[in-house]
Amino acid sequence: MYRFVIAAQVVIALSVAFVWIFHFPNVVREFHEYGLSDRVRSLVGETKITLSTLLIVGIWYPALVLIPALIMAFLMACAQVAHIRAKHPWQKYVPSFGLLALSLFVAWEHAKTILA
Repeated sequence: MYRFVIAAQVVIALSVAFVWIFHFPNVVREFHEYGLSDRVRSLVGETKITLSTLLIVGIWYPALVLIPALIMAFLMACAQVAHIRAKHPWQKYVPSFGLLALSLFVAWEHAKTILA
């Protein structure tokens, strides 16, 4: 199971980096569709990049993973709400839903090791 958790952490981090670095014009457009300010967009981006970095560092320091994974899950749940409010087609929901599920999986697995 450990390998799946590590793989999930890497997938989350790389996905966030890919979207926020290589598809930034899409991010700008979507945040404008949602009616959110550039300041909010910047704060969300900075937070997601920081959380992604912590998820990668958490491969070697697992104690760093639980809280970032939970915060990432929260942000992905917020993305789902934003897509619903913008009345996007269901295909737009899939990436953030997948990252939400992966973030919850990572958080769950790390919580189990903390409680064990």
